[in-house]
Amino acid sequence: MSSSLELFGADDSVRPLADRLRPKSLDEFVGQAHLLGPDSTLRQAIERNRLHSMIFWGPPGTGKTTLARMIAHRCDAHFMSISAVLAGVKDIREKVAEARDRLQTNGQRSVLFVDEVHRFNKSQQDAFLPHIEDGTLYFVGATTENPSFELNNALLSRVRVYVLKHLEKTDIRAVIDRALSDTEKGLGSQNLSMEDEHRDHLAATADGDARHALVLLELASDCARDTGDSRVIDKAVIQEVTRDSFRQFDKGGDHFYDQISALHKSMRGSDPDAALYWFCRMVDGGCDPLYIARRVLRFASEDIGNADPRAAQYALYAWDTYHRLGSPEGDLAIAHAIVFMSCAPKSNAVYTAFKQAMAFAREQGNQPVPMSLRNAPTKLMKELDHGNDYRYAHDEVDGFAAGAHYFPDTLPAQQFYNPVQRGLEIKISDRLADLRSRNKAAGS
Repeated sequence: MSSSLELFGADDSVRPLADRLRPKSLDEFVGQAHLLGPDSTLRQAIERNRLHSMIFWGPPGTGKTTLARMIAHRCDAHFMSISAVLAGVKDIREKVAEARDRLQTNGQRSVLFVDEVHRFNKSQQDAFLPHIEDGTLYFVGATTENPSFELNNALLSRVRVYVLKHLEKTDIRAVIDRALSDTEKGLGSQNLSMEDEHRDHLAATADGDARHALVLLELASDCARDTGDSRVIDKAVIQEVTRDSFRQFDKGGDHFYDQISALHKSMRGSDPDAALYWFCRMVDGGCDPLYIARRVLRFASEDIGNADPRAAQYALYAWDTYHRLGSPEGDLAIAHAIVFMSCAPKSNAVYTAFKQAMAFAREQGNQPVPMSLRNAPTKLMKELDHGNDYRYAHDEVDGFAAGAHYFPDTLPAQQFYNPVQRGLEIKISDRLADLRSRNKAAGS
């Protein structure tokens, strides 16, 4: 493995544009001002040569690998890299041995960069712990997944987590402009011409990923139209190279759950426009519409409930319609349901009551069913007083047995369900208030 001092001197003819344009200094680094601003903790540590182990958590193409290389280079440390996709405990041990030998031989520190560290299992993550602790190496992990869920607490306690954000379109545009003008590492010597609107379109298509923007730009440069005076990257070229571009929607990853959360909360917040936006974002990014349909059905029960029981029917209609039609026709049915959910009155009263009742049932254990409520299909059961003194509600005034007790005899009556003053639950609330007052009058 080459040292960090040699990384920027490799043969450019075989290196991709994205690799050639890796910034060499903090001042060249684009984006992440919250981490690398003049007064930030990380920048101060780097400039003062104070290495520490860390985790970089952020979306693809936001500079995690580049930042790790720059830190090692700036702090005159040897840079080593492994990928958690390909490496195992044996590879970790080899890197640790290299770092220990280097430290003992010439006193040089080592930075071990682990890409996609979330893919390491517990034993692989544990293999780093003693060597981070004794200073054999400085650990820098990169992950697109939430470290709280994917990394061991023991490892997290020994590192500092830095969160990298999606790059803004202006940041991506700056990267594109630099690539087109840089004659040493970029495309500046290729006599390329590209109008601002096409640069902006490419920046938007990259979806916050600088590496993806440079991959597309390099492909566009190969397809540029030769006019004699220059080689033009025009609208047709940009449309061709971005035709099958992607959106960042990693099923099962943080982007996936964050966008699902945004949809759910937009519906809960009664904003049909935002809810439609998140639905379209997910469908455009490749999310299975049936997954969204399932979440909409859950929402109907959890967040609308008895305030408008039609919500569950609309959700089932959307699910069934999509099964019958598929995309794109079936997408409209799900959109229909999403708008209905967003506009419907909201109530989580049943959801709250269910959780409280479940907790109460578990706390109280197996209390016996009152004799009056027990089934009595046989003569023996009747002789044992099963069903004795049961009051058949349909035979009572208004179909209600005022004062009857339906909890176990060993427990006082509980009130879990409290309807809200919205939608149909207004009427339910009035009905329950009347029934409860009648129970009270009857001495219940």
